[in-house]
Amino acid sequence: MKKGKIFKLGELYCGPGGLACGALNSVSDDGRFKLTHAWANDYHPDTCETYRLNICPDNPKSVYCGDVRDLDIKSLSKIDAFAYGFPCNSFSNVGEHQGIANEKFGQLYWYGIEVLRHFQPQWFMAENVSGIRSAGTNDFQTILQDMRESGYKLVTNLYKAEQYGVPQTRHRVIIVGIRDDIDVEFKVPSPELFKDCDISSRTALEGITEDMPNSECRKLSDTVVRRLSYIKPGQNVWQAEAEGTLPEELRIKTRTKISQIYRKLDPEKPSYTITAAGGGGTFGYHWTDRELTNRERARIQTFPDNYKFVGNYSSVRRQIGMAVPCKLSEVVTTAVLNSFAGIPYESVEANLNE
Repeated sequence: MKKGKIFKLGELYCGPGGLACGALNSVSDDGRFKLTHAWANDYHPDTCETYRLNICPDNPKSVYCGDVRDLDIKSLSKIDAFAYGFPCNSFSNVGEHQGIANEKFGQLYWYGIEVLRHFQPQWFMAENVSGIRSAGTNDFQTILQDMRESGYKLVTNLYKAEQYGVPQTRHRVIIVGIRDDIDVEFKVPSPELFKDCDISSRTALEGITEDMPNSECRKLSDTVVRRLSYIKPGQNVWQAEAEGTLPEELRIKTRTKISQIYRKLDPEKPSYTITAAGGGGTFGYHWTDRELTNRERARIQTFPDNYKFVGNYSSVRRQIGMAVPCKLSEVVTTAVLNSFAGIPYESVEANLNE
């Protein structure tokens, strides 16, 4: 039997802790492999406070708040595992899709490469939007090659969160790397294990009470409430307009027909993707005529109900929208830990491996 291990986890671009929350709740099926927090970095003050409060309240100084470009990576404590959801702004299909060519965001993945080369953790997990596959000319392959040249064998997969018990259609690329000299093979966990999960929005939002943290319900204008009253559950404003039921004065003048604009949840289906940015009408709406609360958004992202987000309403909404769903992180991390423990689990072929 392999000797157990508690991996020390370092994290860049940690966000409010969705990835860490899932990872730190993970344990191999035999209970011998797990993780503990070592350090984390993000540049957003509210986000860092949220992470400290929920992930490492007894060690707040282990969260380094500031621009990663100013972070002295070599001064950080030793780690055995590494996670980073490097910023997706330049890889998202919404926007210019510049990829690595984007000077502000495209090169930020490289700081994770520096961590890999300096610390040589036994394994790592990197996450990004599905659009990373087509950003730039050959950016995705460049990033993968840099990871391989850092000494890692990779398993790259597009995960559909709704197939893994997450009540949200959120599709993300996750790269798992195991150090070349370690005789461990990671396989993509099979979604078949979660096929009986009830991932409807109705079930996801059941039992939320006003005394839970971040449960403020934002007041909408009378015009928005009236507009929502004409939109059916699961529909957006464009569909209501196409049906001819939406009065002229409530129609949206812009022709940029983003599918999320004034889109309501369908209570019998998983939520559409919870996002961080966007203008009016993209904030996420209940099947009744109101905006989602941040606690409801957190439920959809599978954060625990006692997970408290720091900051004002819009800051918290941003944090939740940028996070990795806790449950998806837990699923992937548990598979990594079982791989190290030598415990077989039901798996599928990676869908992005070369």
